[in-house]
Amino acid sequence: MDLNFGEIFLWEFLGTAGLILLGAGVVANVVLKNTLGNNGGWLLVNFGWGLAVFVGASIANPSGAHLNPAVTLGLIATGQSNFGWGYVPAYLLGQLLGAFLGATLAWLAYKLQFDEHDEPANTRGIFCTGPLIPNYAWNLVTEIIGTFVLVFWILLSPGVKAGDGGVPVFGNGALGYAAVAFVVISIGASLGGPTGYAINPARDLGPRIAYAVLPIRGKGSPEWNYSWVPVAGPAIGGVLAGLLYQVLPTS
Repeated sequence: MDLNFGEIFLWEFLGTAGLILLGAGVVANVVLKNTLGNNGGWLLVNFGWGLAVFVGASIANPSGAHLNPAVTLGLIATGQSNFGWGYVPAYLLGQLLGAFLGATLAWLAYKLQFDEHDEPANTRGIFCTGPLIPNYAWNLVTEIIGTFVLVFWILLSPGVKAGDGGVPVFGNGALGYAAVAFVVISIGASLGGPTGYAINPARDLGPRIAYAVLPIRGKGSPEWNYSWVPVAGPAIGGVLAGLLYQVLPTS
C-alpha cells in the first residue's frame, strides 16, 4: 500500500464524515418538522443514504473508500488484501471519528429544526438505528444478513478483487461508486425495515455517541443497551463475506 497510516486515517475520516453528514441529514429532513422533506418517507431516506455513500466513497477514494469497519474486516478476512492488521486501526479510527463529526455537522445544519421539533425524544433515529421489534438475537441476524450482502457484493463487484488491496474498493465498470449506492438503496428498501440497516459499525456508534453528548433539547436515551447489535452484527457479516470469498473459485 502506498499510503501511510496518517493518510489512510485522513481520507477515511473525511469520507465517513461526508457519508454521515448526508445520511443523517436526509433522516433529519424527513423526521423534523419545518423542513421541506418532512414526512418524505422511507424511500427518500433510502435514496439519501445511497447517495451519501456515493459522495463519501468519492471523497475517500485515495484510501480505498472503506468508510465501514465491516468492509475493512471483510477485506482482511479474505486473506488477500495488501494492507495488514497494522493499518486496520487507521481505518477504524478514521471511520469512527468521521462518523461522529458528520453527525455533529448534520445537527448543526438542522439546529433550528431540532429546537422547534414537537417530539424531541424521538430524534435518536436521526443519528443511529433501533429495532422495530426488540429482540437482540434476531436483530443481530438482520444486521449480519444485510451487511453480508453489502460486503460480498463489494468483493465480487466486476473489476475489483480483494487482492488489489482495496484501492479502490468499489468498481463495477463505468458505474464506479454509483454502483454501491444502488446496492445500499436496495438493502435499505428490502432489508432495512426491521432494524434500520446500520450495516456499518462506525455509522451507528459514532452518531450514537454524538447524540449522547450534543445539547439537543428534550432528547431521548441513546439506548446503549442496544448499541452493541449494530456494531457486532455488521462486523460478523463483513467477516463472513470475506471468509466465503476466500473459498470461492473466483478468488
